[in-house]
Amino acid sequence: MFLLYLTIAFSSSLTLFLVLWLRRKTPVRFVSMVFLVFLAAAGAFLADGTGSIKVAKAVDTVKSWISSPLDEGSFLESGSQSPVIKLEESIQLDVPAVSQLPELARGCEVTSLSMLLKHAGVKVDKLELADQIYKNPEQRTVVGGVIHYGHPNEGFIGNMYTHGEHGLGVYHKPIADLAGKFLPGRIRDLTGADFDELKIPLSDGRPVWIITNTRYKKLDSSEFEKWHTPQGEVMVTYREHSVLLTGYDSKYVYFNDPLTGQKNKKAPIADFKEAWVQMGRQAVTYLPL
Repeated sequence: MFLLYLTIAFSSSLTLFLVLWLRRKTPVRFVSMVFLVFLAAAGAFLADGTGSIKVAKAVDTVKSWISSPLDEGSFLESGSQSPVIKLEESIQLDVPAVSQLPELARGCEVTSLSMLLKHAGVKVDKLELADQIYKNPEQRTVVGGVIHYGHPNEGFIGNMYTHGEHGLGVYHKPIADLAGKFLPGRIRDLTGADFDELKIPLSDGRPVWIITNTRYKKLDSSEFEKWHTPQGEVMVTYREHSVLLTGYDSKYVYFNDPLTGQKNKKAPIADFKEAWVQMGRQAVTYLPL
């Protein structure tokens, strides 16, 4: 009987593998499904003992899993089914540009966020976001040549309004948290994704907030300094910058630059990608209604 259960598990897993492959499900998803089916069929023997009735029930259960539609709301994934988005070969979104100056000397991150939220239909400005972004309370100290300061992913570092005092900026997590207050349940933190994945929301008409540097290309290591923070060591650069991605083509990436106020500014896509990767692949966008 145990061999019968194993046969059911193996054959059902193989069948489900083929079904999911034909439906072009993601590798993580169909491996997870196959594994769960195998465990369910094999585990039934250990939990329930033997008997032809239980075997029949196991077979029926497996059949129902295979024949039922595998939508995005299944037990392996949360959320409603997402439409397929066709990647455009080139696109430039019409997003009004906003300058961070003169009010926000270090406010590129919240200014880029203001452009993103306005495009999503939220009535908010850069000054309101500057006031609401969480500020990291850690103070800068230097002991024996070692810099101790806060981590940008825990809150804004330093003074946003003037270069006359110490400061740097803020990374993706506090930005995504703040954005979520205006668009509950609709903010997507894409940090860690491949650069090509940023083309998906752009092709769908949604700009993307990102972290790069003011040169839009990979920086030399001499441009970075090490900070010791409560969360661990972090390498930072004072050339850190945030822009709003608005498009791309085969050669260039397009973005709104809050430092200059320029709309659909362009940079070579290969250089821009390297700068973005060097700064931690940070990206945030919003989900459609």
